Amino acid sequence: MAKTLHRLIVSVVVSALAGIFFVAPAANADVSPMIVGGTRASTADYPWVVYLASTSGSQFCGGTLVKANKVVTAAHCVKGRTPASTRVVHGRDDKQSTAGTVASVTKIWVHPSYTTATAGYDVAVLTLDRNINSATLPLATPADTALYAAGNSALILGWGTTSSGGSASRYLLKANVPLTSDATCKSAYSQYSNTSMVCAGFPQGGVDTCQGDSGGPLVFGGKLIGDTSWGRGCAAAGYPGVYGRIAPYNSVISAQL
Repeated sequence: MAKTLHRLIVSVVVSALAGIFFVAPAANADVSPMIVGGTRASTADYPWVVYLASTSGSQFCGGTLVKANKVVTAAHCVKGRTPASTRVVHGRDDKQSTAGTVASVTKIWVHPSYTTATAGYDVAVLTLDRNINSATLPLATPADTALYAAGNSALILGWGTTSSGGSASRYLLKANVPLTSDATCKSAYSQYSNTSMVCAGFPQGGVDTCQGDSGGPLVFGGKLIGDTSWGRGCAAAGYPGVYGRIAPYNSVISAQL
């Protein structure tokens, strides 16, 4: 997920290298995340997880296949990008392999209220140039309040870095992190809003999304409940990861599907 301060700085560097544009950091926010404290995972088990790449194949964010030709990701991953400069890679555990499908993007929709990740609305939908024959992940709905209960052990996935400022993972990684209460997240981040965000992480840190994981899925109850958005550092004690809360955006996302 994108992480505060350090993460946004890394995002800007990665953006320059991959031809991506990221907005400037907002206050102490940083938008650029990878899975810290994770283990190897397979797209055979999680067929809906994908990654975003430049035309040269450089991975820069994650995403979730929610329809055969639609991917949900973070707005900060694609704001300012053109469809022609963006690819979606499906079914590839190892970024150095040629497995799976590389789809072109024909349309990028960014939530119209998005300005910066820390202000919320950090969600986007990509339309692919083809249908991918794969299982998709359902979106959380406004009725799914129970999925956001503090303590729920949610799944995170990504190809990002395994430590703050470290090297990106060659392979897909996964981990589980408990959702935090709104009060816990608000005490860590003054910008936190439970109408557009949800936090997850252990009080002692150690497991988190990180640089390169932005836009990837936060999953609980068999549904996409969040997309990796921002945070302070990666896996730091007292600073959980912040994710875009999918349920409030269900109607606007569904309108793009």
